[in-house]
Amino acid sequence: MTNQELVLTLTSCLFFMSLVAWIAYRQTRGEVATREGYFLAGRGLGAVFIAGSMLLTNLSAEQLIGLNGSAYGFNLSSMGWEVTAAISTIAMAFLFLPRYLAGAFSTLPEFLNDRFDSDVRRASVVLFMVGYGFVTIPSVLYSGSIAVLQLFDIPTITGLAYPHALAVTIIAIGSIGAIYAVFGGLRAVAVSDTLNGVGLLIVGIAVPLLGLAALGDGSILAGLIVVTTTDTHKLNAIGSASDPTPFATLFTGMIFANLFYWCTNQYVIQRTLGARSLAEGQKGVLFSGFFKVLVPFLMMLPGVIAYHLYGPELSSIDLAYPALIRDVLPVYASGFFLAVLLGAVFSSFNSLLNSAATLFCLDVYLPFKERLNRGEKVTDAELVRVAKWASVVIALFSFVVAPLLQFAPDGLWQIIRIFTGFYNIPIIAIVIVGLFTRHVPALGPKLVIGFHLIAYGLLQFVFKEQVAIHFLHLYAILFFIEIGIMLTVGQWLPRVELWTYTTASRVDMSPWPLAPPCAVTLFSCVVALYITFSPLGFVGAGSAAYEPILVVVLALNAAIWWRSLRSA
Repeated sequence: MTNQELVLTLTSCLFFMSLVAWIAYRQTRGEVATREGYFLAGRGLGAVFIAGSMLLTNLSAEQLIGLNGSAYGFNLSSMGWEVTAAISTIAMAFLFLPRYLAGAFSTLPEFLNDRFDSDVRRASVVLFMVGYGFVTIPSVLYSGSIAVLQLFDIPTITGLAYPHALAVTIIAIGSIGAIYAVFGGLRAVAVSDTLNGVGLLIVGIAVPLLGLAALGDGSILAGLIVVTTTDTHKLNAIGSASDPTPFATLFTGMIFANLFYWCTNQYVIQRTLGARSLAEGQKGVLFSGFFKVLVPFLMMLPGVIAYHLYGPELSSIDLAYPALIRDVLPVYASGFFLAVLLGAVFSSFNSLLNSAATLFCLDVYLPFKERLNRGEKVTDAELVRVAKWASVVIALFSFVVAPLLQFAPDGLWQIIRIFTGFYNIPIIAIVIVGLFTRHVPALGPKLVIGFHLIAYGLLQFVFKEQVAIHFLHLYAILFFIEIGIMLTVGQWLPRVELWTYTTASRVDMSPWPLAPPCAVTLFSCVVALYITFSPLGFVGAGSAAYEPILVVVLALNAAIWWRSLRSA
């Protein structure tokens, strides 16, 4: 990249980032002075901001690099993490969100306090805070910085050694991203996420189209024919045991990993807790599910195109997307792409900061201060001030931890995979039992948390060689054992008084009338994707049954929508 091209890239990047910041500022002026304004956007988020924020909170630089690398090196089997998440958004819209909003909960631990007791609340906060502080927040910063370093060759441009360039990039990205969370609260996060999400969608559509044109010597259609007729094993989403995501895992641990992430993970669900009505929340959650089924086209097809362009000759599968971007993206668009890439990193980082500060203030500081003051209310101004300082401290801590991830012996993904497993399965198991039973006492979740930490630690670090089982299957086994423990405790030592769900909703709880047909269509999209990217569809010779199956699916959806619209 020449000096002139570098100046153009940086200038256009700063312009787009400044535009997003200005719009976010305009949308949040005077709305972050209260606790609900700061932590839940005043319970006034609409479907567009909910969907946009959920989408960009989930998608970041590691997906751009990692998913395309997986498609380049293997096949489309890793799309399971993204596509099947759509089913979890359906569960969130119909099972979890109505109960969260009816109880007017601000955090998941607050619900656990209401359902069980304060000890379960504190234990869940510890699990979340340790996971966020030591793994999730630093890994988002680290992976985003690595993506920027790879795509724009920062060490060469700046003349810094790689470790120094990495540290500078981490601090720069983290500092800018923290501004949204510290000063703007959840609403600024949601607004900036949505705007950056529009940019990510534009880039996600443009890159595969430009790649297909490059593959087809200027013709997108010719490039598409090459992809769908040559080396079609790259389009196979039915993963074997040797692929990154075996197909069988979609029906075991992945179900519960996705349910945890989309239905109970505080930094994802927080924007739904700020919905201005149940209908808007359901719309936002389901719309985000439709974006997830687009991921194979936006974030994996470029990896397949890179395989056809470069062959299996790249030194690392993670270089597939950077190489494609370098070769097909016009120089004048590189600044916009950099702004979108940084926006994706900012989104995940500032969402995590905001949620970590929310958990600390509402589930640690507030109960402690009220006990200390013997029930005297803590002012909103004090809570917001403490939240800002907590965000700053957490951000600074992540600046220290993030660069250390480069020394992880088994790589970043291994670190994330192992340590997320310490808290995702017990949390989703406890929430499900809490929501759908009334007799299980607080002793059940306490035993489950202790059991899981010990059992998971032993199976991952002590008996890993002896227990040769995929970690997603392990998730499922532990989930059912832990559900069994809580139900057994509830049978032998039930609550003296059955738990009663107290309705305290502060928003309109009327459901969205079109949510059921929308959910059916979303589920149908998941099924159709797996049929398309399988031996029934584009893989190998295909099957004569492919088109009739799709016709049946389309006809079923048309009938359901016709009936629903008539009823509405």
